[in-house]
Amino acid sequence: MTQPTPSPQELNARFGIVNLTQIISGPGGTPVVRITTPQCTGEMYLYGAQVTSWKPTGAQEIIFLSSKAVFIEGKAIRGGIPICFPWFRAKSDDPKAPAHGLVRTETWTLESIEQKSGAINVTMSTQSDADTKRLWPHDFRAVLQATFGAELKLAFTVANTGAAPFRFEEALHTYHTVGDIHKARVRGLDGVTYLDNTNSNRENKQSGEVAISGPTDSAYMNSQSAFDLLDPALNRRIHIAKQNSNTTVIWNPWIEAAHAMADFGDDEWQQMLCAEAANIMANAVELPTGKSHTLTVVMSVAAL
Repeated sequence: MTQPTPSPQELNARFGIVNLTQIISGPGGTPVVRITTPQCTGEMYLYGAQVTSWKPTGAQEIIFLSSKAVFIEGKAIRGGIPICFPWFRAKSDDPKAPAHGLVRTETWTLESIEQKSGAINVTMSTQSDADTKRLWPHDFRAVLQATFGAELKLAFTVANTGAAPFRFEEALHTYHTVGDIHKARVRGLDGVTYLDNTNSNRENKQSGEVAISGPTDSAYMNSQSAFDLLDPALNRRIHIAKQNSNTTVIWNPWIEAAHAMADFGDDEWQQMLCAEAANIMANAVELPTGKSHTLTVVMSVAAL
């Protein structure tokens, strides 16, 4: 994680694909992979291996990125698809540790960019080092493979490269753009038990579709099924299928929390909803030494 990152020009010379992908210099000089194909456009930063845009041809932007997002080392990018690992929210035994883990504020290594069946496959990796072990003592290697096409596919793999098993939490913390949060719904979680983090993780059972009417931070436990984000204001349905994920998290900060975030526009809570595949709390992953675990998400969009 501490090795110098090649310049965007060097990376583009090595990995760019003429007329399809280029690595450019983003805010603050951060390298960004920019995808432009007949199927979609997209962007993915080396910082955090974070996807910040996916726009299938003929559709409006699917991924929300705050207009106030900052691009400073050590600060998470507000929006996009942050990778939470190896803990979610605050670290239970160290409240001073960075929220949502170690890897979303590190610059990853660009491993490859490939064209396959009209889609673009971007692979980035990171691994444990002396800095990560000060906060989490385990040896690991993490890889994110993002495939940009008519669908967006994300495969997040964690390998245990150490001599002892470990337990970790993870999430692909996707910020979705919505036309109006008051009208948005999530379908597919009816009957699922969830823990309400706005109310001391009190246990509830979902009845019908999820509607957002106030601060929301809910973890739907033991939930493996696909779900749909219904967005009447933009006349679309975002379908989210997942594998090796036993938690679904739904989050919107609402008014007061949004106003308290310097990197979040005061009214932007009305145009976003996090609906994400995860494994957290009781659904954390136990990973034996020498083994790996892959969390996969596939997103697609259709008219309502």
